[in-house]
Parts: sequence; structure tokens; C-alpha cells
Amino acid sequence: MAKVSIRDLDLKGKVVFMRVDFNVPLNDQGEITDDTRIRASLPSIKLALESGAKLILASHLGRPKGKVNPKMSLEPAAVRLAELLNKPVAFSTDCIGPERDKNVAELQEGGVVLLENLRFHKEEKDNDPEFAKQLAGNAEVYINDAFGSAHRAHASTEGIAHQVQVKGSGLLMEKELEYLGRALKNPQHPYVAIVGGAKVSDKIKFLQNLIGMADTVLIGGAMAYTFLKAQGIEVGLSKLEADKLDLARELLEQAKQKNVDFRLPVDHVVAEKFDVSAAAETTDSASIPADRMGLDIGPKTRAAYVEAIKGAKMIIWNGPMGVFEIDQFAQGTVDVAKAVAASEAVSIVGGGDSVAAIGKTGVGAQITHISTGGGASLEFLSGLDLPGVEALPEKQ
Repeated sequence: MAKVSIRDLDLKGKVVFMRVDFNVPLNDQGEITDDTRIRASLPSIKLALESGAKLILASHLGRPKGKVNPKMSLEPAAVRLAELLNKPVAFSTDCIGPERDKNVAELQEGGVVLLENLRFHKEEKDNDPEFAKQLAGNAEVYINDAFGSAHRAHASTEGIAHQVQVKGSGLLMEKELEYLGRALKNPQHPYVAIVGGAKVSDKIKFLQNLIGMADTVLIGGAMAYTFLKAQGIEVGLSKLEADKLDLARELLEQAKQKNVDFRLPVDHVVAEKFDVSAAAETTDSASIPADRMGLDIGPKTRAAYVEAIKGAKMIIWNGPMGVFEIDQFAQGTVDVAKAVAASEAVSIVGGGDSVAAIGKTGVGAQITHISTGGGASLEFLSGLDLPGVEALPEKQ
């Protein structure tokens, strides 16, 4: 699993192209509302600059669909990065072409330029070889520190790796591969997996993989209603994937055959409608009345899940237990977050909503590893190869 790392490479005086993940949220004024992703890349950026690299940074932001969209410019990220580094960061208004080449030519050792949004060119997502060649320019070293984009075979994550001889992973990528690799290849037992979110279909491979590895799987979120319905339990107006009932039965059968403790909610927090003003009620069993929808796991389920988490040596969590954005349906996710944080287990949290829940609960400092790549971490833990990782050389 170990890839050549930025630590292993001589960067002094070299032009280094580093793919980062600065896909940050912007408000209507073009201001960054959360700089977590920029901060996550700082260790690699600082190491490169302290090593005397001439550093080119590249990222995408949003989905501009191959066209220039000023609302998705990375210029605010350059301003924020300059503040965090306490040094100037040049900004190139294009990621290829004469202006970019001029900015790169002017770089001194320890200098840095951020290129404009890669996805302003459709060739980025097309993984166009000629575009990858132009991106690489005269770069002597390629570093990929954007784990969140590693599951995409794009020009800046896969194509460029064929254009630059010397390459490796950044520190963030290295950390992601270390922890997620441990969960995949060398987990400690008892191993508890907590899986939530809306759809079973989004997490089929993930669940199949977990059933082969984990000792206990705790299911929450809307996907729980598909599993319950598959067992003949009434779920009222709850969100349901009616076309996935057979699949749910197959997964339950696989868990049974492999002696996995596959748990579903035994009670629920329900309401008449999905709304901020909806009054929360609690069922006393796993079935949900015909005129109600399930929006969170109930108190008995919360207590049982917290107890299961206490005994774990390794925990992986992907997906909330309910509609945690609405306070009256957030308790299941909050209790799980607190239990994971209080545990002495190696804890790994991935997926945007789970990470947001950790943030909302304020327990991030007590989690062993919070993954920055939602889709990438899910694919990796499903046992799939990530093109951006595969393109990097193995450590000898």
C-alpha cells in the first residue's frame, strides 16, 4: 500500500507540480466559508517550500462544466493560502498557456503559484493526454495530495503522472492511504462498522466488503428502512428503495453466513413530514405507522449502538443515523459521534455528512482519522482501485 512519498524526494530548486484539493465552499460574495481543505494541504505545501521547491499548485472547484465561470474561480483560495502561509502566493488566471508559463518561469526557490480552476477546461475531466502534457509543462516532480479526487481518472490526477518522471504522494494522501489501508488490509478486532445515509445502492460494494471484514455492522439513516422492509417490517412513509429489497435480503443473508452481527434499528424517531417544524415522535418497535416517516434511530437503538461501539478496537463510520441537519432528528447521529469519540479504538470517519456531524458535535479532535475524500474513501474501502493512487509509484 505504501507509495513513494514527498518525504522521499529531492525538491530543492525543482519545479514541483502539486495537485491539491481546494474545492472549498464559497458564498455569493465569493468568500470562502470553510477553509478546512486548504488547511489540510498545508503540511505538504510547507514541506515543499521549506525544501526549496518552485511550487505549482492546481485544483478544481465546483462543477463549471468545462467553461470559465468567475463564481468558481480559485483566486479566493490563493488569497486565503497567502494568509495561512504568511507569504505571497502568485495566482495564474489560467492553468495552461503563456500566462501560466510566465508565472512559473518567475518562481524562485520557496515560491508558489496557484493555477486557476482546472475544470474551466473540459479536457481535465476527459483526461486528455495533450492537456495533461500542457499541465505538466516543465515540471520535474509531480505530487498528488488530493485524495478526495483520487477516484477520478482526470488529467491532473492520472494523465499528468505519465508526463512527469519523478512522482509521489503528498502527506495528506499518505495519511489517508495509511489509515484507510489499515481498515482494509489489517483491521484490529473487534471491528465495528457504522453505516448510514440515504441509499443502500450507494454503498453496495462497501457493505459487501465490510461483511467480509467487520465483526459488527450498525445500520442507520434512510437505508435502514430498505433493510427493514426486506424483512417484512412496515416502514410507513419512510424513504425506501423498493427496487433494492432483494439486494437487501442478499446482504442480510451474507452477514448471517459470515456470522456478522448486522444490526438494524429496533425503534425510531418519526414525524408526519420531513420538515424543520415537524413534531418528533418515538415508536416503541421497529415498525413505523402508515402515516409517519422514520427520520432518526430511536432511544433503544441509540443505547444499543453506543454499547456496541464501546467494545471496539477499530471503528469505521460512513453516513449519518438520521436527518442530523434538523435538531429533533439529530440525536442518533450525535450519540454515535460522541461514542466514537469516547472510544479508545482506532476511529476512521469518512463521507461528507459524517464529517459534518463530527463538526457539529465538536468531537473532531478525538477521532483518529477524518477522511477528506467522501467518494474516494468510500470507493477505496469498497476495495476498488483509485486511478490517482494507482498512477503513483510503489515505495521500494
